[in-house]
Amino acid sequence: MGRVAGKVALITGAARGQGRSHAVRLAEEGADIVALDVVSAFTTVAYPPATRKQLEETADMVRGLGRKVVASECDVRDQDALDAAVSDAVSTLGGIDVVCANAGITTLGRTWEISDAAWDEVIGVNLTGVWRTIRATLPHMIAAGRGGSIVITGSLAGADGIGMPGLAHYVASKHAVIGLMRALANEVATHNIRVNAVNPTNVATEMLLHESVYAAFRPDLDNPVQADAVEAFQAYHLLAVPWVEPIDVSNAVLWLASDEARYVTGVALPVDAGASVKFPS
Repeated sequence: MGRVAGKVALITGAARGQGRSHAVRLAEEGADIVALDVVSAFTTVAYPPATRKQLEETADMVRGLGRKVVASECDVRDQDALDAAVSDAVSTLGGIDVVCANAGITTLGRTWEISDAAWDEVIGVNLTGVWRTIRATLPHMIAAGRGGSIVITGSLAGADGIGMPGLAHYVASKHAVIGLMRALANEVATHNIRVNAVNPTNVATEMLLHESVYAAFRPDLDNPVQADAVEAFQAYHLLAVPWVEPIDVSNAVLWLASDEARYVTGVALPVDAGASVKFPS
């Protein structure tokens, strides 16, 4: 019997990276999966967008584990599309028990130099998209009357006391979703729905492992590559690692989604190799 056997888990940003890892890990533990992702480019994001092929690969991985899956192209900024995708998933799979509001993007720039488009895209996906995901799913969870778990993907950038430079819009969005999580935890506790967040440090995904990020961490070099940035990444952490892997975050998500965390709500769980302890100093 898996740790989330018999449950249905909806994950945004599921085509790759942390979202794919969450989908596979929850499926390994018995959940059926609703996998959502946008498969078009953002105008201000430097790294390549997710693709339909990647979303289909995630769905195939879930099926390969013997679980059901509904995969849909969906932009979390589009409430109508989210509502339709969630309604379809509920009809097909019988409900939603776990929501992983994971979709997120970032760009780089000093606060006063961030463009309107960059601000709107980051806030639109990272904050408004989380709210829209909750607004689409929560009425179904409440109506079903069987409780549930919502896990929001925060960040080290959203941890108390941390204000990373060059990422003001991203930092603002991640602090905001922690506030959203805390308010929502109070609102839905009477429905036996728990609301938590994970706050990862740098995670080895396409968002991090990209030339634009290497350049930001090593401005002293022309055209730095991944190996050039490892030492700078590792300097964030107490533990001797430059970043964590998606599975490290997925294991935390799984625990928060499972009955093992049945009395845990309103928590922002660090998965950060000690960065939130070290970083302020």
